Amino acid sequence: MPAKKFIDDEQITIHVMGWLSKIFKGSNHNISEGHYYGDCVQDANYNAPSTSGDSCLEQENEDIDRAIALSLLEDNHNAKNVFDIEIQLKEDEQLAKALQESLSVESPPQYGNGIPRYGNGLPYQGNAYHPYPVHFPMGFRSCAGCNTEIGQGKFLNCLNAFWHPECFRCHACGLPISDYEFSMNGNYPYHKSCYKERYHPKCEVCKLFVMIQDRGGETESVEVTDPESIPTNPAGLIEYRAHPFWIQKYCPSHEHDCTPRCCSCERMEPQDTGYVALNDGRKLCLECLDSAIMDTKHCQPLYLDIQEFYERLNMKVEQFVPLLLVERQALNEARDGEKNGHYHMPETRGLCLSEEQTISTVSKQPRFGAGNRAMGMITEPYKLTRRCEVTAILILYGLPRLLTGSILAHEMMHAWMRLKGFQTLSQDVEEGICQVLAHMWLDSELTSTSGSDIASSSASRTTKNGTRSQFERKLGDFFKHQIESDTSPVYGDGFRAGQQAVQKYGLERTLDHVRMTGKFPY
Repeated sequence: MPAKKFIDDEQITIHVMGWLSKIFKGSNHNISEGHYYGDCVQDANYNAPSTSGDSCLEQENEDIDRAIALSLLEDNHNAKNVFDIEIQLKEDEQLAKALQESLSVESPPQYGNGIPRYGNGLPYQGNAYHPYPVHFPMGFRSCAGCNTEIGQGKFLNCLNAFWHPECFRCHACGLPISDYEFSMNGNYPYHKSCYKERYHPKCEVCKLFVMIQDRGGETESVEVTDPESIPTNPAGLIEYRAHPFWIQKYCPSHEHDCTPRCCSCERMEPQDTGYVALNDGRKLCLECLDSAIMDTKHCQPLYLDIQEFYERLNMKVEQFVPLLLVERQALNEARDGEKNGHYHMPETRGLCLSEEQTISTVSKQPRFGAGNRAMGMITEPYKLTRRCEVTAILILYGLPRLLTGSILAHEMMHAWMRLKGFQTLSQDVEEGICQVLAHMWLDSELTSTSGSDIASSSASRTTKNGTRSQFERKLGDFFKHQIESDTSPVYGDGFRAGQQAVQKYGLERTLDHVRMTGKFPY
């Protein structure tokens, strides 16, 4: 029964077409579920095979072959898409993992047991960061160092940027940073060793490292993390001192091991720098030596400047008062010969004398030879004669010009008040107003412009190049700071009370009130 067989074949074909239609559902091929539209159709009166039936079967076979080929082609296309998606997913997973590790490295410090730790669990020391080498097979990335594309191979992902390993360099030495950890200052990376050398403070006397972790005034205690650091105390901590103005850091032991200080700026002498040794045992740093006044003759121009300063304040000193530069011993002997007077301890650097004495004054400045020792200084006696209430002003020799001038301005105020007949004043009032005048003179020197007043002429005679150096200006600020921060009840509190009165009422009205009442006006 061929017809039945054909019908069965057609039914089989219909089932095959249904399976194909599930694969190509939605395609533009002319196939629908349950029906096949070919070139032949089924005839109910057909009872025998014919050549047209063979042609129909051949057409069906060709259509099936074409459908299978299209199915295989589409399967191949879909498989390629799946493979591409898998590659992209793998790349995204790698990128996400790298970003996660980078975020873990640069996460905020976690505090436990008082020790800050980063995400990797390592102790935090300074601004330490960890460059993480990452390898990606593809993708466009630009190096933050050379601004070129990063191709295949390793690169660093740190500081929110990508780098060639050879482009991530230390800001100090310029060499690539290959260590796992590095330090930051601002936006610049450093080798840990370079950062330590540049930013970790050292004792400025013995040059050992100071490892800072917190600041608490002039004395700091820190945990020892470096075997080359300042020696520890019994508690395993290191302590060091810092000068309140110069911020010079040094080991506490240097306060007791005879390390000398400059008699002018008070800085300690570094072990690799030789201070100048004066004849009376004092030490002078080389920077203070540059403007130091060494004998009586070379101090006379400065004395004239101070006199002119007083004249501008309508406080001219009419009588002649000798000015003498002396050594420490001569100054102390003259102080002992005075009946009255209050002297600033621990060392007196100036005196206004009222008694007749014979003073040994420095008449020729020393020269400095081997070992920076003073040689060839000449002193000679000077007999003081009492012609008025003031017999002489004595100043310690070998001090910088600005310090010598401030001491001279202070002692000139003592002389002026005595010559003007001021009654005996309390120590805080007399010394306080004298400190006010010393502070005013320093102010006038530091705020003056070159060539506009007396400061320029004095500077041109007392410095080598005729101008005030940056250090000399800093030194002047230090001398003002000494006056302002003095804690003594006579000089410190007296200055602050006098300064407040002068700022409120002016110098002339303040002096009139002191003359009449012996006290500062409120």
